Amino acid sequence: MHLPYKVRFVASQLVTVTVLLTLLLFLPQIWLNWQAYYNFNSITKHEFKLQTLSDEITYLDEVLTMSARMNAATGNSTWEERYRQFEPKLDIAIKESIKLAPQAYKNEDAKKIDVANQRLVTMEYESFELVKKNHKDTAQLLLSNREYETQKQIYADGVAKRNRNISLELQQKVDEYYKRIFWAVLESIISLTMLIPAWLLVLHLLQQYLKAKKIAQAALEEANCKLEMQVAERTAKLKYKNFQLQQTLQKLQYTQVQLIQTEKMSSLGQLVAGVAHEINNPVNFISGNLLHVKEYSLQLLTLIKLYQQYCNYNPEITSLIKKMDLEFIIDDMPKILSSMAVGTERICEIVLTLRNFSRLDEAEMKPVDIHEGINSTLLILQHRLKEKHKQQEIAIIKDYGNLPLIECYAGGLNQVFMNIFSNAIDALYEREAECLKGEGKKHHSSIIVHTQITNEEWVIISIKDNGSGITEEVKTRLFDPFFTTKPIGKGTGLGLSISYQIIVDKHKGKINCISAPGKGTEFVIEIPIKQTREVTILTPDSRSK
Repeated sequence: MHLPYKVRFVASQLVTVTVLLTLLLFLPQIWLNWQAYYNFNSITKHEFKLQTLSDEITYLDEVLTMSARMNAATGNSTWEERYRQFEPKLDIAIKESIKLAPQAYKNEDAKKIDVANQRLVTMEYESFELVKKNHKDTAQLLLSNREYETQKQIYADGVAKRNRNISLELQQKVDEYYKRIFWAVLESIISLTMLIPAWLLVLHLLQQYLKAKKIAQAALEEANCKLEMQVAERTAKLKYKNFQLQQTLQKLQYTQVQLIQTEKMSSLGQLVAGVAHEINNPVNFISGNLLHVKEYSLQLLTLIKLYQQYCNYNPEITSLIKKMDLEFIIDDMPKILSSMAVGTERICEIVLTLRNFSRLDEAEMKPVDIHEGINSTLLILQHRLKEKHKQQEIAIIKDYGNLPLIECYAGGLNQVFMNIFSNAIDALYEREAECLKGEGKKHHSSIIVHTQITNEEWVIISIKDNGSGITEEVKTRLFDPFFTTKPIGKGTGLGLSISYQIIVDKHKGKINCISAPGKGTEFVIEIPIKQTREVTILTPDSRSK
């Protein structure tokens, strides 16, 4: 609600005229009242001062007269001293009175008072001289004769008349002040009579204006509130959209890197499988022919022995037998063939282990031997476990329990084992490097692998190293995607995150880290022996640590 423009214009004009009229009427009144008050205050102060001075003059005059007469009567010079003491005070009081009321001291009566006063002072001085000459009686007669009394009466009457004149002048000024006050009050009443209706109208207009402004303010606040609510709602939606986009981007990044990691593992599996296949063919050929070579060598040795029994008299044959040390060959040939057979079997075992690690033919969940997966992983990492320049061999301590076949994704579990073992080896090398720098005692690196069954439904796999351990702060973020404590280029921060997903999401299991600085690190994996067929795939952000 707003006042019309014409109404607002007339109201503003009325307020302006009222204010100007108030100033024109009251400012002169205020000035006149202040001036009258100032004059009255000045008059009051002067009158009070004149009255005080008149009383003081009368008192001092009586003191001087009494002092002169007592001096004449007693002949004591103390009274003369008293006279001399109060005489200057009387002169000062008269001078101040002249300053306050100069007109009262310039008329004929004032001259008569002054002459009488001088005559009295002269006579009193003569009495002092007579007393000094021991003529007290003459001094008393001088101060009590007719002339002294006449002059005294003239002085007293003149002072009284002068005081009355001063009082009359003051009364006239006060009456004049009262008149001014009366007319000023009357003019103020008339001004108020004229201004009160105008100010009441102005007040009414101001009330209407304030009411309209209040309503407009309320409407504006309501509009602002609605606008703020809309802005807050849209901001919340925008933040939610941004949050969704960030989550989507993070999931895409995680999926992309995970696909890369999976592709790496798949490529590694294919490479291992290809190498195992290529090695397997010649090994099978060698293994198959070794049986025939062994059989043929036994037959030839038997033939040589028979030939020795019947053809032992040929000198050339005898010389050749001695030269080639036939007895040693006959004794060592079976050993060589046996050693070759053992080596061939070892190569076959290695090939089988490599094939078990790759598991390319086992994409579906199926019962497997967990120990085979651990062993094949350790075989792949054998080159990192062996002793090297300035690095000692890492001891692998296997504490395997009696486990049944576990229903799982064998390739995924092998990937988990690979990540954990690789991190453990890195931690042990780091601890050993600290020891070489002289920061600690000599350290014997080892990894303990322990497996067991619990509650007859779960299997526990523990991989523990005796490295430097990790802090609590790092442990809380250990399974976060892209989090790594390794230098740039040596770690992606996805190994343990993918391991977490494989164990928790795919196998419905648990993976925990037990570690403290200086006490090594232990990863404990728990998975069920038998899996349910309905497996819900969760994103890394939805997992619970």
